[in-house]
Amino acid sequence: MNQNQKNPYAEFSISERAQALVKAAEEDLIPVFARIEATEYSNQAKVLHALQREKIALHHFTPTTGYGYDDIGRDALDRVFAYALDAEDALVRPQFTSGTHAIFTALAGLLEPGDCMLSATGRPYDTLEKAIGISGDAYGSLRRMGISYEEVPLTETGCINVEAVVFTLLQTQASVVYFQRSRGYSWRNALLPETDLATAFDAVRKAKPDCIIVVDNCYGEFTRTSEPAAFGADVEIGSLIKNPGGGIAPTGGYIAGTHACIERIAERLTVPGMGREVGSYAGSYAPFYQGLFLAPHITAQSLKTAALFARAFEACGMETLPSSDAERSDIVQSLRFSTAEALIAFCRSIQAASPVDSFVVPEPWDMPGYTSQVIMAAGAFVQGSSIELSADAPIKKPYTAYVQGGLTYAHGRLGVMLALDALWKLNICG
Repeated sequence: MNQNQKNPYAEFSISERAQALVKAAEEDLIPVFARIEATEYSNQAKVLHALQREKIALHHFTPTTGYGYDDIGRDALDRVFAYALDAEDALVRPQFTSGTHAIFTALAGLLEPGDCMLSATGRPYDTLEKAIGISGDAYGSLRRMGISYEEVPLTETGCINVEAVVFTLLQTQASVVYFQRSRGYSWRNALLPETDLATAFDAVRKAKPDCIIVVDNCYGEFTRTSEPAAFGADVEIGSLIKNPGGGIAPTGGYIAGTHACIERIAERLTVPGMGREVGSYAGSYAPFYQGLFLAPHITAQSLKTAALFARAFEACGMETLPSSDAERSDIVQSLRFSTAEALIAFCRSIQAASPVDSFVVPEPWDMPGYTSQVIMAAGAFVQGSSIELSADAPIKKPYTAYVQGGLTYAHGRLGVMLALDALWKLNICG
């Protein structure tokens, strides 16, 4: 190296061993990266067309106040998202505080007293348990509104038990059948829309044509070339601080689906009789449009980062899911550790690799909505953003970290090297 050329990794004290391992992993991942890029190119074209067909211009970014009547920025954003997510219609709102908030709003808008909700993918995220009424007795939960709940566990291999779902659907006459695309805090692969979900959708539709198929689409947007709505989902829901916000959207969520379902949900979103016609936003809509435009690329960066984590840790003899060369339907990478100490050390290394709050040392804590302590590494520009490099894990056996995000692959690979070195120093990783 030229003496005047500074080692870019010197400030981080990254070992030559970590650099060599990552370089070898990248060689192994050449065909995987090519596949990810092909998906990105397809999705980027779709999103560009979505923006162009609505003739998006500067006036769509203008803030609004008060009731928000005739808010052209809001209404055009709905149409752009709908097209980009393969749906007829959409509600995209900064006022959604989280993906859980958007999911609950959709369910509450589609279900009425006496109805049954059936989860076809087992127990939903912990944060939904009290909202549905599976646990606790929270005011406003679906159960307290007279809505019953049933679930069908996934098979031991993490697949949808289609036969059991159909049987339970016919027994309960459920009005809504709910699917969770991503893995949550479970050791399984995310469900592929074009195979896993499409097969289940077809079976459900044949068994009870009038039931509504709802998909929690969080972490999955733009990881494939088509979304669940393209294969028969009536409603798909997600967060704008994950994939579709492209790391730019500061808050919010979306609900996309058939026009009939979206109109019903809109009545619950605000108030019956007003629906989607009201709702202003005093901030600019520009970050939401720009975030969606960037989303295919940023999601691809996250997928490459996830694959690199998998390959690097496979090389160290660790258990990973999905494997580095597997087809992916979400941005989450699961890594399994032998001890709580190793799990905590890994999450702390991700925090140390962050652009924000890198000096903070995360500790396990009693996070609202979860039954065990959770440790979270999230040195992000947007609080809680999952499309930025982050990791979280419940402190319980088997000790599994869930890594996601990476606005740039260049940052993701730095995170991999820093994590390897941190674990090697503790003699944790092989």
